Amino acid sequence: MLKIGDFSKICRVPVSALRYYADHGLLTPVHIDAFTGYRYYSLDQLPRLNRILALKDLGLQLASIRRLLDEQVTPAEIQGMLRLREADLEQEIVESQQRLERVRERLRQIEHESQLDMPEVVIQTIDAQAVLAVRAIIPDGQHVEFLLREMFAVVLAEHIESAAPPMTIFHDPEFKEENLDVEIACPVSLPVDTTFRTANSRELKVRMLEALPLAACTLHSGSYDLFTDTYTALGRWIEQNGYVIAGAPREIYLRPPADNEPAMTEIEMPIERKKE
Repeated sequence: MLKIGDFSKICRVPVSALRYYADHGLLTPVHIDAFTGYRYYSLDQLPRLNRILALKDLGLQLASIRRLLDEQVTPAEIQGMLRLREADLEQEIVESQQRLERVRERLRQIEHESQLDMPEVVIQTIDAQAVLAVRAIIPDGQHVEFLLREMFAVVLAEHIESAAPPMTIFHDPEFKEENLDVEIACPVSLPVDTTFRTANSRELKVRMLEALPLAACTLHSGSYDLFTDTYTALGRWIEQNGYVIAGAPREIYLRPPADNEPAMTEIEMPIERKKE
């Protein structure tokens, strides 16, 4: 047997916690000296203590822990519960990191909101064009890249020649962070009735992408994470020049990010004259 202090050193649990568990009937000392009141523990109690600590880390109350221990929950069952908790914590870390990035982005926007330069905007008429396209609801903007990869896997496998850089069309009537309705499109010269399937069984169809009678077009150079500044500046230009947005914006990926050169993206915003 070990004195409570020595047992504490071996299991690396404070004496106060061991006393607390004993007072709640979770881990009773194997012996209490009648004269001194010293509490003694056995190393055979370590498995039960480890279960208490594991269940406590799952966020369970002591009453629930005692009930599970009394029902002799198996190590495999505890492992399963811990794996589920592990997955939950990993997801929380991802979500916390995403929130941190959004906070940093908002801070950066506030710091530079008075310094945004008016972009060079060109008004163009965009002709209708045949595109190989897939439209899907995706969880968030990060999944645009996954759709692009799916499409280009088919383009390479079928030896399809791209007629122009690929693009994303954002069909939602408002900005959304989740469950985005997007279309990935690659201009091609294939017949309009051509259809393919991606590895994930998405349907890739050749269709005629509608013309844009008027589009305010500007270039974004650099990280995709900084699109907000360019969109904000483009929106100011549209408003100040008497136009309103008149359709789904398009992002044309002119140059992917590389070691020596930043990514280059053209943003095409359908517009029309503001009605008086």
